[in-house]
Order: sequence, then structure tokens, then C-alpha cells
Amino acid sequence: MLIAAASGRALAAGARRAGYFPLVVDGFGDQDTLAEAGRHVRVDFARPINGDRLMSALQSLAYGCDCTGIVCGSGFEDRVDLLGNIGKYWPLLGNPPDTIARIKDPTDFAAACRTADIPHPETSLVPAADLAGWLVKRIGGAGGWHVASADKSEARTDVYFQRRVKGQPVSAMLLGDGSNALVLGFSAQWTAPTLRHPFRYGGAVRPAPLPNDVKQAMIAAVERLVAIMPLVGLNSADFVVDGDAFQLLEVNPRPGATFDLFEPEGGSLFALHVDACRGTLPASAPRYRAAMAGGIVYAKRDIAAAPALDWPEWTADRPPAGSHIEVEQPVCSVFARGETANEARQLVEQRCADVHALFGPGVQ
Repeated sequence: MLIAAASGRALAAGARRAGYFPLVVDGFGDQDTLAEAGRHVRVDFARPINGDRLMSALQSLAYGCDCTGIVCGSGFEDRVDLLGNIGKYWPLLGNPPDTIARIKDPTDFAAACRTADIPHPETSLVPAADLAGWLVKRIGGAGGWHVASADKSEARTDVYFQRRVKGQPVSAMLLGDGSNALVLGFSAQWTAPTLRHPFRYGGAVRPAPLPNDVKQAMIAAVERLVAIMPLVGLNSADFVVDGDAFQLLEVNPRPGATFDLFEPEGGSLFALHVDACRGTLPASAPRYRAAMAGGIVYAKRDIAAAPALDWPEWTADRPPAGSHIEVEQPVCSVFARGETANEARQLVEQRCADVHALFGPGVQ
């Protein structure tokens, strides 16, 4: 199974659990990614992705192998042309390029929300006369890095404007088969803001604390959307919830940052993704017993060479010794389970502090 993503560790591990031999191209080459990958090539996923370099890496990985297909994670939302080229060589196990183009087009997505009667923030391709209370987002952006206050934005053609709404960020993990959707669960998210990136992704915890009637209304909204936008495989729908009200901000049309949180005990989320891409949804969502949280540790300063560490088992995405890590870039991921979501999140925050201590000053 070919895997291409900005960070491929979670997908590689999931493919292993599903019985595949992972052939991975990603942008980090972390220790645990290399341990899971049967073969690996590192390619810079910074915008814009070098399409020729990526295709060469995939051809090299696939040489001599009978590949089932390719699963693409984060990094392709604004390169549907590249996905189309990849699909000429291997079956795309995920949303096709035209679906991704529709779901990431702010005008098409807003129209779909209106048709499906889903609350959605006011959205515009041109700035309002008064930008107070508006956000600016890069078309095809992911991960919160691209979101900023609109009043600090510069004139660009690759962005859109969305009115800021108050509430708690909540994401629905869903499987689609092209016409139906099965919501696997909800996670509450938080940010790790910096001056340059005030909405940078910080982490998430499952389950999100939602009243049952709100949860059912959000599930119904996702089902109506998938009836209009034919999503397949794993996707995540990002909402903002304020009391009994919610608004759908966007959909990430691929396996995302909360993949680890929704791995079923004794099962395989990766296998569920592949089956859904082929048109088969499970009869019901997996049951999750304990709460689980995951967070990202970021560097506060440039780390010239990551030290050789005896990494705790609750870390992932572990950089190889000697890696250069730039300020504000990810150092590793941290996970924790708990009886409650609050307990799991508190333990993640403590473990982030423990990683800080391992590296010394300069890691947040």
C-alpha cells in the first residue's frame, strides 16, 4: 500500500495493522515512521509540493511491488492536479480530485451547506468593508496554520474570508461511501497559538462533551452533506459549537490529525477507510471505552540537532537524532488515555511538559 502525506506515521502504522506492507513518502522521516514503513522516501511537503519529486519517489517505492492502491493524507488539498496524476498510476483510496476541489472551494462548499440546511459562517471571496470580526483562510489550507485575523491580511488571490463565530471547536470523524455517512465520533480541539499562527492546531480529545440532541443534529447534518458531496473513506467535519447551536466551518477530505484517537480496539481504522472507499460501511461505529487525547509539542526556538533520546512509549512522530527542528515546527506527538476526556487532556498537557524537560529550554 502506497502512502503519501506530510506526516505518514499514523497511516503507515494503520496500514500495518490492516495487514498491508506500507510504502511511505512523507516530509519528516521520523523514527517510528521508518519503523512502520516497509520502504520510505522523504520529500518536502512545504508549499508548493514538487510534483516531479513526489512522483519519482512514488515510482521508486512501488518498483517491483503489486500495489493495492495509494492513500493520501494531508498536503494535497490545494494540489488536486497532482492527485489526478497520481491516480493515473495507482488506484486512489480516498476522495477523487473533483470531490476535493468541490469541498475545498469556499463558494461551492457554502452552497452545499445552504442546500443541506446546515448552519455555516458567512463566507466571501472579497474582503468586507469592515474586516473586524472576520478571518482570512487560504483556499485548500489545512491544520490551522493558514488561518489569521482578516484585519491583518494582505491582498491575495488564494484566500477567502469567513466571519468569526464563537464557540468550542469540535470535529466529527466520519466514513463515507459516496452517498451515505457513518459518524465514528466527535473530538474537541484546541489551538497552540503564536503571533504568526494564532489558530495553529494544538491537539484534540475524544469524546467531545456534547449534549445528545446536539450530537444527533450534527450527525444528521453530516449525513445530509454527504448526500450532496459524495465523500468516500475517512473525512473530518470541523464545527464550532456554542450551547445548543453549531456551525460547520469546513470538511477535511482525507484521514486527518485525529486518526490515532479513533483507532478501534482490536480493529483497524485504516481497513475501515479502504472498505468505505470501495463502497462498504460498517453496520455501526466502533465502541470506544476510555477517553483519549493527543497533542503536538512545538519548538520555541531552533533546535540545531535533536538529541538521542529514550522516547517514552506515549510519544509518536519521534525525530531522528541529529534532526534540525525550526522554531514553531512540530517536535513530536503525545498521547494519553483517561477515564474522562478532561483527565486524558490533563495527562497530555503534563506529558507535553515532560517532553519539554527532555529537550531542555526552548520547547513548548
